[in-house]
Amino acid sequence: MKLIKNVLTLCLVVFCTLVTAQEDLYKQRIHSEGRDTLKYRIMYPKDFSETKQYPVVLFLHGAGERGSDNQKQLLHGSKLFVNTTNRDSFPAIIVFPQCPKNSYWSNAEIDRSSYPINLVFPKNKKATKSMQLVMSLMQELTSKNYVNKDKIYVGGLSMGGMGTFEILSRLPDMFSAAFAICGDGNAELTEKYAKKVDMWIFHGAEDNVIDPKGSIKMVSAILNNGGKPNFTLYGNANHNSWDLAFAESKLLSWLFSKSKKIKND
Repeated sequence: MKLIKNVLTLCLVVFCTLVTAQEDLYKQRIHSEGRDTLKYRIMYPKDFSETKQYPVVLFLHGAGERGSDNQKQLLHGSKLFVNTTNRDSFPAIIVFPQCPKNSYWSNAEIDRSSYPINLVFPKNKKATKSMQLVMSLMQELTSKNYVNKDKIYVGGLSMGGMGTFEILSRLPDMFSAAFAICGDGNAELTEKYAKKVDMWIFHGAEDNVIDPKGSIKMVSAILNNGGKPNFTLYGNANHNSWDLAFAESKLLSWLFSKSKKIKND
């Protein structure tokens, strides 16, 4: 019994050490705009130098990771970029902002009286304060000389998948590629970025929180507007389809292979 207890204690120590090490790589920062602030974490490449240029990845978390601790947003997705092999193969600046508890990345009208939840995405509504701050942060960060302007990416899951579609519609000339996991958005607005941004869209066919038809709708709209998105529908996955998406062996190589396209306008 004592041996089992010691083993469990050792496992807990190792786990806590790994979590702490991961969090240490993502430095805590605060972005301010007037009286408004956005908490975020940022990880720089190994041997970061301002004399070099690096890609930037913006990651938008889901509703469950909202808060003010500047930590919870690392729950999903952060390990993918911390992985030693991935850090060595794809040196990049990784940004994880945190949305406050009472806000959303997207300005979606959300009805949770039944599931999957009912979502309506207004076409001309002003961005939420959280989205405004994220856009401001990205405009500030990508103005740095050490950022490769041709390799700026965004991705997110659930609420962050919705936010991914929305930020693409608001900053269609900033991003080179994007991935949206179990998200949804305004299909009409895809015309702004369909030809400009390469996309990989994921969803679980059994998702009982956000209807997979939302992603299908967005894929169809992107195709109708001249885009050529990748689309992966996991037949047996529910809302946590991000676990399967993050396990895709080609996700990062696909993402970092993309550069900004020549504008078709």
